[in-house]
Amino acid sequence: MNTFGNKFRVSVYGESHGPATGIVLDGVPPGIALQESDIIPDILRRKSGARGTTPRKETDEPHFLSGVYNGYTTGAPLCIVFDNAGARPQDYSEQPRVFRPGTADYTAQVKFHGYQDPRGGGHFSGRLTLPLTAAGSIAKKIIALYYPELSINAQIVRIGPLVVTDQSDMSSRVEALIDKVVTEGDSLGAVIACSVEQVPAGLGEPFFDSVESVLSHILFSIPGIKGITFGLGFEETLLKGSENPHKGGIAGGITNGDTLNFQLAVKPTPTVGKKGRHDTCFALRVPVVAEAAAAIVLADFILSKSESPVPEAQP
Repeated sequence: MNTFGNKFRVSVYGESHGPATGIVLDGVPPGIALQESDIIPDILRRKSGARGTTPRKETDEPHFLSGVYNGYTTGAPLCIVFDNAGARPQDYSEQPRVFRPGTADYTAQVKFHGYQDPRGGGHFSGRLTLPLTAAGSIAKKIIALYYPELSINAQIVRIGPLVVTDQSDMSSRVEALIDKVVTEGDSLGAVIACSVEQVPAGLGEPFFDSVESVLSHILFSIPGIKGITFGLGFEETLLKGSENPHKGGIAGGITNGDTLNFQLAVKPTPTVGKKGRHDTCFALRVPVVAEAAAAIVLADFILSKSESPVPEAQP
């Protein structure tokens, strides 16, 4: 439902135009140096403001309500809250009478019998990727306790019809495409590639808790994700077995020590035109969310496998 994980559990809460969104993290080891400012870099990567993102303005400032004392995690549940300072519920005064095509408006109405918060997608909104990003920042700190050399990096490799072979393209060809689509009042989808370097071998379980299964589970919870492939993905079907290098960092559902890589398909935002404040290309803000999801899964696998190296408390 709204909770994910075993040893490292994340529970997300809030709605797009409610008073706040946030997340509760259970299983965070004690003794990790942590301040609100530590998670700001990832939050800024998700923040709106660039051409093609929503004009909605939010401070996105994290507030720790529990789980941190004197600058260190306590081992108790860590609660992080973000105020929705830029909420404008009046933009959705016609809901739920009018269901926006391609959104969860109708299915939420059926599922929750009209009691759901319909404003801007409510609990189904991309706004909920903000606390998920914060959880990923904490997960990266947990991973660093065991494998400080491990790194997770995601970037857009295609936006609409354009292949992005160099990230410098994002400031020229892609910008021109986004400007055109903004003028048309339409939206764009994208493909995101994520690689995880220096992954230890032995993480994951066979069958139902394979690395692919668990990663897919959380990645599909990101609004707008419509497809996931690992390694060469569908390209492997074009190869013979003798030709297939079997790249991807996973074998039998368990990491093999090679670079782990996956790709995500992000659909174009279905709410276009003048209805509300929406991203022309929401995918521009998704790479850091994909990294967060991967970090959450890896932190959970690592904690399930290991004893936490808890530092001695400071006198």
